Amino acid sequence: MKHKNLMSLPFTLWAVIFIVLPLCLIVWYGVTLEIPVEYTQITLEDGSTAYKLEDGTIQTQEPWQKKAVISFSNFKRMVEPTYLKLLIRSLRVALLTTLICLLLGYPVALILTGKDFKHPSLWMMLIILPMWMNFLLRTYSWMSILENSGILNSWIASLREAIPAFDQFLSDRGVGNKIIFLYNENAVILGMVYNYLSFMIMPIYTVIEKIDHSLLEAAADLGASPSKSFLRVTLPYSLPGVLEGVTMVFVPAVTTFVISQLMGGGKVPLIGDVIQNQFGKSSDWHFGASLSLLVMVVVLAFMRGLHSIDKEEEVQKEVRIF
Repeated sequence: MKHKNLMSLPFTLWAVIFIVLPLCLIVWYGVTLEIPVEYTQITLEDGSTAYKLEDGTIQTQEPWQKKAVISFSNFKRMVEPTYLKLLIRSLRVALLTTLICLLLGYPVALILTGKDFKHPSLWMMLIILPMWMNFLLRTYSWMSILENSGILNSWIASLREAIPAFDQFLSDRGVGNKIIFLYNENAVILGMVYNYLSFMIMPIYTVIEKIDHSLLEAAADLGASPSKSFLRVTLPYSLPGVLEGVTMVFVPAVTTFVISQLMGGGKVPLIGDVIQNQFGKSSDWHFGASLSLLVMVVVLAFMRGLHSIDKEEEVQKEVRIF
């Protein structure tokens, strides 16, 4: 037992330094506020002006120091309509991104695990391969495709020149020479789906691959149709992978700020943009920490809900073939 404790010591130190300590700092900044120290202006015997601080210290220069005091004013500020709207928009965008990734990722994982599908490992490697590239590079690549003078607009312009009927079709619907794909909410969602889709596919693929195929064969022998076998066997047993994929997509999507800044062009601000701005340009770490705590609570509540669903499914999991 002592040997095991020593083996876990490096991880414990790592967790304390990089998880517990940062969380404690966020909580501290979130519940405190910096205010100027109070002082009294006094006149010394030689007629010069000095400043007396609360602790009795006297200094000749006007005090610039600040002190941290416990305050919940930042929590009152973050429930203002402006920030609540940003939080709601962030949740909506994150949920839409998660739903699209699920609708795209589940069929892909299902196809890759099919018994007649050849070389699934190769295809999984091709799906994961873009993740080896820099996150910013992948986002900038999409910007070069979607911008006004980008590849997509160039192709559409070529088609409009080659096919007059297509040009007339777009013109009748008020589409100009350049289609604006970037700097809107749809572009932000597209960027998120592209960057996080593999996070949905991988856990679902891993879980479905481990499903005992004899269950599907038994379902077929008992007269179940492929759709009924899917609903009664594959779907219930793949639910842990679905919940894991939903978590892996939703959490980064609700806190992102890079994609919204680049592909949204600052026109689709999310709660992550506000937090980043508070720790950056505004230098208001206390309010930024309060917003971070708010997002953390929302994410933890979401994960708790998913955990409850997973727990219920584990208790009630059974295969019914009718």
